[in-house]
Parts: sequence; C-alpha cells; structure tokens
Amino acid sequence: MTEHAYSLEERAALYRAIAERRDMRHFSGGEVAPELLARLLEAAHQAPSVGLMQPWRFIRVTSRELREAIHGLVEAERVRTAEALGERSDEFMQLKVEGVLDCAEVLVAALMEGREAHVFGRRTLPHMDLASLSCAIQNLWLASRAEGLGMGWVSLFDPAALGELLGLPVGAEAVAVICLGPVSEFYPAPMLALEGWRQPRALSELLYENRWGEQP
Repeated sequence: MTEHAYSLEERAALYRAIAERRDMRHFSGGEVAPELLARLLEAAHQAPSVGLMQPWRFIRVTSRELREAIHGLVEAERVRTAEALGERSDEFMQLKVEGVLDCAEVLVAALMEGREAHVFGRRTLPHMDLASLSCAIQNLWLASRAEGLGMGWVSLFDPAALGELLGLPVGAEAVAVICLGPVSEFYPAPMLALEGWRQPRALSELLYENRWGEQP
C-alpha cells in the first residue's frame, strides 16, 4: 500500500465493478439520460492510447432504420458462424448473442482512418491501435456497470459491410457494436458459462514465470 492508494471503500467499489462487469445480452428498454451517456463516453475517452493517438471513434445510432439494418448484419453473421461451428451449430443458435433491437442505446466503436501515420509505439506492434480502442471500450464497460447499466460488445458482423452502412472513410474499421441500457438484472456469472458453452479458466492456469508454460 502506498500513500497514493484510494480509500478502502473506493478500492472495494473499483474491484466490485471489475468483478461484476458482464457482457449483457438481455435489456429492458428504457433510456439513458443524455448527461449519463456523456459521462460514460467521457470515461471511454480518458482511456490510455499508444502514442496518444486516440484512435477510437464512436458513432451513436439514433435511427431505428439503421439499428434494424445493423441487426440484420449481426443476424447474417450469426448464421454463418453457426455453419462454421459444425457440430455445435445448433447449440450456438440457441444462445442470445446480441441485444441490438432491445437496448436503449446502440454505439459503434471504430478505428480511425490514417492510422499508418502513427508510428510511435506501433512500428513493431501495429495492432496497438486496436489495443487502445479496447481500453476505451473497457472504460465504458466498467463505468456503465458502476452506473447500473448493462453493456454488451457485439462482434458478429462483417466490418466492411458495417463500415459501408455507416459511411466510414477508407482505412477506418468498425470493431464493436455496443448495446447499452437498463437491464432487469445482471448475470451472476458470464452468460456463456451459465449456458454451458464454456467455463472460465483459473488465473493459475494462465500465469507463467520467466518462460512460456512454466508455472510460478
């Protein structure tokens, strides 16, 4: 513990938000107040980024027609994913994988165009732009949980098709369809674990020391 640590209550709240964050698929409609949405997006914008490039761009989808078109892209990819899963296809089709039509707000998180001009921190690891955007999304996720709102990250879509739908410039790339809004309850564990799709692994299985595969 150092003199810069938060109070015990503040630390407990932070760790609680991390532990209770869920990838939500079930929403109860409602609204997100404008000032709350602004606060959440500001939290996302405060994320770290390599070379301070801030590669994230957020598109708020307020058109019902556009939301339904996005849902159509997600549904098409859901079917293609099921086909690719082979023997687990029927099981996959039983899962609820998105809440695009049910949530209060839909946001699309995208990477900006012209990222090749940013070399700082990306010369050998060009995908650090995606890592930076992921940090912004995680900020949004944790802040949403702290505010009592559910959030789901939907990745089932063709990025090119979604980019065309939203008028993204050449070089920009859609990364996430974000469903945000009130929920009746939060899942007590990750939904895929509750549905029996896959169980989380213990940290001890994923932590190595000095060399790959060597346990501490």
